[in-house]
Amino acid sequence: MIRKRVSHLNDAFKALSDPTRRQILQMLREQDLSAGQIADQFNISKPSISHHLNLLKQAKLVTEERQGQNRVYSLNMTVVQEAMGWFLGMLGTKGE
Repeated sequence: MIRKRVSHLNDAFKALSDPTRRQILQMLREQDLSAGQIADQFNISKPSISHHLNLLKQAKLVTEERQGQNRVYSLNMTVVQEAMGWFLGMLGTKGE
């Protein structure tokens, strides 16, 4: 159980290491967006955006829902909160 959670956090932190992916998460914090709407905000290729979205999905930082021909992405707050909890735990004193 602990190994799975650590691996899950490792995936999240790896995904968060890229500024484009962090910007995508910021956008999704405001509202759910389709892949096309996300791609329109960047000056990079759609396959590159797709790659970033797949990494965010693998890290479970975003969820994907098919709506007709579109794929709509949402921020997965559970994993974001888990990562923040880990950071906050690191700030605790050694005696805790």
